[in-house]
Amino acid sequence: MNAVWIDEAPAAADATANSLKIERETHKLEKRLCRQVGQAIVDYNMIEEGDKVMVCVSGGKDSYALLDILLKLKARAPIHFDIVAVNLDQKQPGFPEEVLPKYLSDLGVDFHIENQDTYSIVKRVIPEGKTTCGLCSRLRRGILYRVADELGATKVALGHHRDDMLQTFFLNMFFAAKLKSMPPKLVSDDGKHVVIRPLAYVAEKDTVRWAQHRDFPIIPCTLCGSQENLQRKQVGEMLREWDRKYPGRIENMFSAMQNVVPSHLLDGTLHDFKGLKATGVADENGDKAFDTPSFDLLSQAPAALRIVQG
Repeated sequence: MNAVWIDEAPAAADATANSLKIERETHKLEKRLCRQVGQAIVDYNMIEEGDKVMVCVSGGKDSYALLDILLKLKARAPIHFDIVAVNLDQKQPGFPEEVLPKYLSDLGVDFHIENQDTYSIVKRVIPEGKTTCGLCSRLRRGILYRVADELGATKVALGHHRDDMLQTFFLNMFFAAKLKSMPPKLVSDDGKHVVIRPLAYVAEKDTVRWAQHRDFPIIPCTLCGSQENLQRKQVGEMLREWDRKYPGRIENMFSAMQNVVPSHLLDGTLHDFKGLKATGVADENGDKAFDTPSFDLLSQAPAALRIVQG
């Protein structure tokens, strides 16, 4: 009898300790998600008093997380706004059309399911083996804008997160020769809709963990999910590898997109290089390259550099 107690008690204690640890980590994750989404909303004035926010729910982890966190914030926000969840059923073969209506009904949130067969259009227009995402997203965007009008939505919320924004930045730099990303807030091409991305500060690994914790009924995209050679997937893997090897690099790159110095790039439309002249007046935001290093800086420099400076 004593042996049994000795063997089982530590195991029970370990299980309890592990359960408490998981609970603490999950609570920290929830607080972080709410804080980051709330901060993005404030920083970019994404949601205002009286807004009707149309949350686009695809059935993926990110849009589920977006809706989930916005509902939590709505319950304690200092302003009043409404939420309506919208799903576009694109009639992909095998799409479980009953999943989202049941989930949203059980959640008790207002929702609308829009049925449009964009799948057939994409498969007919795009040659086999070619990337379908471009046409698919354009068709989807046009339909969602129309639905936003019909529902009286003042904001259209998308589930793109921090990693999506970084991936888009590198895709544009590598393949379109532009320094451009996904903005946290924009006005649609026709000038009629304000699109927001409240997950702008959220890391994808956190939406993965939150989806697992909340056990969202994930619906895979059968239209584009099998395209393993997508440039976005390759760039995404590059960023994940950097994150594994160099902790903090992703955070620094994202912060860099919020700290742009046009005078130290090459775009003449953002900075008047042609009209630039010496003024003889010191500029506290100017180039420090030719300043004499301070003693503190020199003391931290490599020995060889200190010898050269001396």
